[in-house]
Amino acid sequence: MSTNSRRAGAPRFAGKVVQLLAASAIALAASPALADTNGISLDAVSSETFELAASGEASSAQASPAPAPAAPPAQRPAPPQPKTFETKIVASQFVDAPVGGDARSFARYGGRVDGYFTFNASPKFAIKLRPEFTWGETSNGEIGLIPANTALFRPEGAGDFDLSASALFKFGKGATLEVGKMNLLDTSGELPIVASNGHYGFQNLGIALPPTAVVPNTLTGAMLTVPSGKMIYRAWVFDPDSQYERTGFETAFESGVGFLAAAARRTSIGGKPGVVNLAVVGSTRDSYAVDILPRALTPPPQPIGNFGNESGELAMQLSFYQYLNLFPEAPGKGWGILARFQASSGDPTFLDYSGYFGFSGNPRWRPQDRFGVAYFHYSLTDELVEDIAFRLPLEDEDGVELFYTYQFAKGLGLTGSMQVVDSAVAFRDVGVTLGARLTAGF
Repeated sequence: MSTNSRRAGAPRFAGKVVQLLAASAIALAASPALADTNGISLDAVSSETFELAASGEASSAQASPAPAPAAPPAQRPAPPQPKTFETKIVASQFVDAPVGGDARSFARYGGRVDGYFTFNASPKFAIKLRPEFTWGETSNGEIGLIPANTALFRPEGAGDFDLSASALFKFGKGATLEVGKMNLLDTSGELPIVASNGHYGFQNLGIALPPTAVVPNTLTGAMLTVPSGKMIYRAWVFDPDSQYERTGFETAFESGVGFLAAAARRTSIGGKPGVVNLAVVGSTRDSYAVDILPRALTPPPQPIGNFGNESGELAMQLSFYQYLNLFPEAPGKGWGILARFQASSGDPTFLDYSGYFGFSGNPRWRPQDRFGVAYFHYSLTDELVEDIAFRLPLEDEDGVELFYTYQFAKGLGLTGSMQVVDSAVAFRDVGVTLGARLTAGF
């Protein structure tokens, strides 16, 4: 694909995706058929809470006759009180190998362990510690620019251990404020239907934790979440520099201030729950994200290069997650569609637009298992492509990922995956990577 075809394809792809998702969002927000049905709450948009509440109440509402008019409404049981100390550890081992394309065809082994420790000092206050450790090698960078293994992705030249710590304040009606250093893999893992955080679900960074080129994967700041009826509002303020292996005091907003404002609305199609989310994200930085951009893409300094001479970043994200089927015989299980589109104003953001579309969930014959297939597309900002064209010709990057997780027992699963990627590096052939992942959670 030439640079000209890259630029010609970009508006068509962006236009089609924007029209599709915008039309879906408008229809979902406006249609009276998508009103508050089945009493499904979005107080916490986590995959587990979302699925259990949705399928349990939706299936019972469809299978049971309507109650007599005089019968009083059933009262929901009060949620269980959290334990004073909550602990969870998740460990995964990975083997992946490129089997097609230009990459060297040999297997690479690596692993990751994440700890989740919460001290609930009171019903309204908690302290969270989040250590992580990685080891081994991956095929990241062997085929595509977007890392193929989210769990083992880390900034270039960084070490294998990091620790995040934050304080969580809880207010009335489900509102929360989290302040400190936070890993966005946890937020990504809570997305309905996607539910991918490196250990589970999709593995490619383009789907598991879509890079915005504005928000770092590990950040220091504050995250406010306010549920209100069918809506959930979010507001973030953060340091735009990556905080991996940092406390947050080293940079202290020296590159500017990042922000995110989002509104999510619960929807329902055919009695099946869904979520549509619109977010605006940006920063006041006056240069590109040096600590996030791969070194191979570093542009020449000004005035030789043009990329990075603008100030301020702004991007829009539109996401849509909708269940298409829920299994009455297996509460909390089903499958649906996932879609996301992002567009930025360009320089100094090095991604000008990106998106994905796919299906994910549980197979009916083995509802404890999970499967997924998704297509993703990424475009680098034109000014950056032009600045480095003399040494590295670039175009858009497209890819497809398929995975299936066989759940042996609670907390223990084996995942097989395949990724087919048409790399952004123009002279690379289409590459195929096969991978296996063994995950244990306890």
